[in-house]
Amino acid sequence: MPWLRPDDGCGLVAMTRHALVTGSTSGIGAATARALTAAGLRVLVTGRDTTRGDALAAELGTTFLPSDLTGSPDDLRTFAAAATDALDGHVDVLVHNAALCPPVDTPSLSDADLEATLAVNVRAPHVLTAALAPAMAERGEGAIVVVGSWMAHVGHPFVGLYSATKAAEIQLARSWAAEFGPRGVRVNTVSPGATRTPINAAEDEVVVAMTARTPAGRPGTPDEVAGAVTWLLSDAAGYLHGAEIAVDGGITGCARS
Repeated sequence: MPWLRPDDGCGLVAMTRHALVTGSTSGIGAATARALTAAGLRVLVTGRDTTRGDALAAELGTTFLPSDLTGSPDDLRTFAAAATDALDGHVDVLVHNAALCPPVDTPSLSDADLEATLAVNVRAPHVLTAALAPAMAERGEGAIVVVGSWMAHVGHPFVGLYSATKAAEIQLARSWAAEFGPRGVRVNTVSPGATRTPINAAEDEVVVAMTARTPAGRPGTPDEVAGAVTWLLSDAAGYLHGAEIAVDGGITGCARS
């Protein structure tokens, strides 16, 4: 896309374009909001935590729009319209980052957690893409990035539903690439590995142990994932459609003895 390109110093130069990053009040979402802002995009911060959202929006000089992605399809379409209004009538970049991951075994998963996880991880991306991608296609340019997960590719206890929803999102991204790509909208996925975020801070020892035998030998950081998202929006990635980039330290693709 011509509005976000590497400059001579291998940085990024951007005309002002507008990005909606779901779940951007902390972790990978907040890091992505910061990275895209640094690259010159205007980012709409969204999420459930008003305190964190207001603070990040003030830091970035932008707007915070509260969101609850567990709502009905009509609620999600209302949110998409509000986000479009907040971004002066056009969303050029959509980053599907928000996700729920109830860490329980299958028999213990509550009906409420089942419904909420399916709503946030699958229904919300589908409805928001349906609401926002057509306008991108009419303009002939735009980009959608799905934040997937390494867990979509392996069997892992206690996160079966999360893993399944992430696999669904990755497949949706491929289908959207085929559907909207010919009209100028690139759709790709960034799949993080075990990453240090506020949501798993209490489980840091588990994350460290999980990554100890990967080629990287350590957990990832939100900034590393955000860097990949930002690169996907540059001209350097202009030929990528329907791709999945594993920013996972080699946890899915490599084994160490």
